Amino acid sequence: MAASDYDVAVVGGGLVGIATAWGLAREGCRVVVLDEGDRAVRASRGNFALVWVQSKGLGLPEYAGWTIRSSDAWAGFAQTLKEETGLDVSFQRPGGFHLALSERELEARANVLRRLHNQPGIVDYKTEIMDRSQVAKMLPDIGPEVVGGSFCPLDGHVNSLRLFRTLHTAIQARGVTYRPSHRVETITKDGGEFRLATEHGEIRAGKVALAAGNANMRLAPMVGLEAPMRPERGQIVVTERLRPFLNHPVVTLRQTDEGTVMIGDSKEESTDPAGLTLGLSATEAERAVRLFPLLANVNVVRTWSAIRVMTQDGFPIYDESETHPGAFTVCCHSGVTLAANHALTVAPMIARGALDPSLVAPFSARRFHVQAAG
Repeated sequence: MAASDYDVAVVGGGLVGIATAWGLAREGCRVVVLDEGDRAVRASRGNFALVWVQSKGLGLPEYAGWTIRSSDAWAGFAQTLKEETGLDVSFQRPGGFHLALSERELEARANVLRRLHNQPGIVDYKTEIMDRSQVAKMLPDIGPEVVGGSFCPLDGHVNSLRLFRTLHTAIQARGVTYRPSHRVETITKDGGEFRLATEHGEIRAGKVALAAGNANMRLAPMVGLEAPMRPERGQIVVTERLRPFLNHPVVTLRQTDEGTVMIGDSKEESTDPAGLTLGLSATEAERAVRLFPLLANVNVVRTWSAIRVMTQDGFPIYDESETHPGAFTVCCHSGVTLAANHALTVAPMIARGALDPSLVAPFSARRFHVQAAG
């Protein structure tokens, strides 16, 4: 295939990029994915795998509606992937909890939800504050310190590593060209097409979608865009396989379809994915045992850290370039939750050559200029 034969070059081979590439291929586009490969600081292999709705949108009410749209689309998205690949990503949507270990925590949680749902323009969705007895009916193994929590029926989770593998299998089946070890060094536009320089040569495409996570900070200005980021590190602890006991994911703790328990709620101002702060892992584990005492004597089999893709205000950035028409940014923290949107909604917009104004209005990086001016 000649280098100029691609309709769209997607920069980034993580969940955001691959979901977008699959969606573009479904629209009939000739797509190439340029990926750093395994040397990349890849959030997609270190994430917590929630498809989460509750709490989303405080400070930007449109984000709640955007998240719910993806949550609602996830079952069909997972089923389509299974039909195309034969792989099951184990999507479940039983509803999820945010648990409290004191009355003060529970009241603080209720206050956050009140503020969220009192915002003008917020989509109406149910998040219920439950007392201990209500929680215990759904999570009978909670510890004595759990006083209650919030529950949202729209919350769920997946097997994220299987999702990553499934999407890569799906793009291959749809004829997408995947090029690992192709870190993009420069992007220019010449004669109506984009030229992306990599160490293995130049790639040419009619459009470019920047879905490279935190690397979008470096890439976006090359096409007249911006991606203000604040990467942060998170740590995850994984236990041995246990009997099924956690039928609803908790925001900091979930039991996978394989029986292991994932624990993770840390945030560090660090961009070194190789580091582990043992004190944080111990704190995560200690809180998990307070929530579910049966975890006290189980074995830890893995622990790791990963760098979150986090914009300056935590909300997604979707933009198209005025100076370089055909260039787009697709950037967000919630790459798992929003995967259905990126595949089924954003990718068709990119294929058509323009993002819908209703998407750009709340999520353009231009919002940071307004904040600065204010």
